[in-house]
Amino acid sequence: MTATTTEPVTAARGFASDNYAGAHPEVLAAVTAANSGHVTAYGEDPYTARLQEVVRGHFGERATAFPVFNGTGANVLSLQALLPRWGAVVCAETAHINVDENGAPERVGGMKLLSVPTPDGKLTPELIDREAWGFGDEHRAQPLAVSITQTTELGTCYTPAEVRAIADHVHTLGMRLHMDGARLSNAGAHLGVPLREFTTDAGVDVLSLGGTKNGMLLGEAVVWLGDDDPGLTYLRKMNMQLGSKMRFLSAQLIALYEGDLWLRSAGHANEMAQRLRAGLDGIDAVTVTQRTQSNGVFAVLPGGAADRVRESYRFYDWDPATGEVRWMCSWDTTEEDIDGLLAAVKAAVA
Repeated sequence: MTATTTEPVTAARGFASDNYAGAHPEVLAAVTAANSGHVTAYGEDPYTARLQEVVRGHFGERATAFPVFNGTGANVLSLQALLPRWGAVVCAETAHINVDENGAPERVGGMKLLSVPTPDGKLTPELIDREAWGFGDEHRAQPLAVSITQTTELGTCYTPAEVRAIADHVHTLGMRLHMDGARLSNAGAHLGVPLREFTTDAGVDVLSLGGTKNGMLLGEAVVWLGDDDPGLTYLRKMNMQLGSKMRFLSAQLIALYEGDLWLRSAGHANEMAQRLRAGLDGIDAVTVTQRTQSNGVFAVLPGGAADRVRESYRFYDWDPATGEVRWMCSWDTTEEDIDGLLAAVKAAVA
């Protein structure tokens, strides 16, 4: 038998998604350190216990973390915890739960989504009221939760005051608030405030805490921020999101959030997006369409230019009808990556 080796694959750098980046070395080291001996399965391990302390340090003494495998699972579980079977969720039309989760909230979670168009991906109390009606009408799915994304799918960021205004409004209506925090760290880096200032302290009821987009191998967490028990222990298992070897999920989240790795990694990605934005502002043929408040840059290119740039860098069309594209920066994006992309854009539109 001939021995074989697997050579590392060196792929071209891309700007399609922050999911394209590899795992941060500090996260990998944490996984290796956790891979020692036998510990109790299904979360009864010292790593998951330590994660609870880390999460409470960020989000307050009432916070409880439930590690899961991915962001869709975190979102579905969070929303199930907020809703009865007849409940509906108000969200932005561009929300990940509405656009990119293949019907999971509806088919797996059993809930109806009530989407609202927004100019920048952000909801407001006034926009929420477009769908927050019909309470007590048996013919209408009851709007009992609101889901906002921080930062949004358009790269924009809610301020703590904006989150508080939404939370106060929906709580007055008898609704509850979920935050999809897949890029929560990028929001924290942009705002320069503690994570709890725009989550727990602003009135969020349940949080999907991101990790994969900011340097983890896989995994996120549902963080319940209230005193009551919504049954997340049972919902997680029922929805196939309970990891038997949970220590490896928890160890990654500890590596990311116990110190400042979450902030360093997200801050760097945001800085690279600002570098890209500054370079694009100097190209007359390119129009940036959204505020650059996290690690994403959205812009409209002249006809055919995007495909020419894609000969060197992978990225996605956001709106093919208008020529709008999305470039995402990651924890490992370099200045050379940004300068190379800018050079390709300049050549394509020349």
